[in-house]
Amino acid sequence: MLDVAVVCLAMNMYHEARNEGFRGMMAVAEVTANRVASPHFPNNVCDVVKQGYKKGRKDCQFSWYCDGKSDVMHDEHWQMNAYELAVDYLTGLETNITKGATHYHATYVHPYWADSLNVTARVGSHIFYK
Repeated sequence: MLDVAVVCLAMNMYHEARNEGFRGMMAVAEVTANRVASPHFPNNVCDVVKQGYKKGRKDCQFSWYCDGKSDVMHDEHWQMNAYELAVDYLTGLETNITKGATHYHATYVHPYWADSLNVTARVGSHIFYK
């Protein structure tokens, strides 16, 4: 049986960045972990991933969680990669792709908070901030 934190992190990595490959998925893992470590966010992976959910609203921190679409991982290749990478990350794999980022967004949007934070990295179609 997989640890619940591994499942939550793998789902977040898969839904947010499966099209971005290894670096993109690890960047999402970093942001998730950086939020867990921050006093401004919940203190565990699943609560960080699910933060902001309210039935009928779309205020989630990670859009896939409340977009109303199925959360089933349909691409088996990336599903397995997501689980393996989540285990690796949560058991000590160190990366520094985002340089401490706690936020990111796709390049095709500009959230209200973007101008108040500093850009730390760009991975594929995502811009990272702290």
